[in-house]
Amino acid sequence: MNHRLTIIIAIAAASLVLSACSEQRPADTDAGDSGDAGEKRSIFRPEFQVEPIETLDTLGTLETRVLFPDGAELTEDALAELATVLASPQIAEGGEIILRGHSDSRGSDDGNLRASQARAEAVRDWLVENGIESERITVIAFGEQNPAAPNALPDGSPNKEGRAANRRVEIEVRSEEQPAEGKQPTLAESLASAGEEGSEEDLETEE
Repeated sequence: MNHRLTIIIAIAAASLVLSACSEQRPADTDAGDSGDAGEKRSIFRPEFQVEPIETLDTLGTLETRVLFPDGAELTEDALAELATVLASPQIAEGGEIILRGHSDSRGSDDGNLRASQARAEAVRDWLVENGIESERITVIAFGEQNPAAPNALPDGSPNKEGRAANRRVEIEVRSEEQPAEGKQPTLAESLASAGEEGSEEDLETEE
């Protein structure tokens, strides 16, 4: 009798132990899942982490033009346009200013070249009088060779509107950070340039 009672007690104790273990297993699993969700780890080694490339916000080129009814005198419309140019961020940044003078096809080639030169110089003089350094300004005279519109109609008669559009000065104000070609260097070009500078420094050190 005592032996049978002992066996029953042992079986009951074993059942309690198994029940307790089964109740703890989900808790352990939940704890493991919680730990994995709370901590995100990169698969890359720290020394190979790639930093984002910084981009420079540079201004684009400002391009506009002023027209001349005749001669090289600045009209009210031209002065208003020049005032807008003077207030532009490109002017404030200190970049290069290029003035391209043009004429219509009336008159001789030499006369048209002089007229286009005088118009570009009139714009230059106004900018200098209003505080722009003359060293920033380049004047180019084209005469009649780059028309913006036809100087004559298909029947050969004068095109008054076209000739009026050709008597002009084209104004280009470049951003100070902008390359002369008007485009930003690629990443590969920048890296190649940096490598060449490093090689030159090494040569100077060896010498």
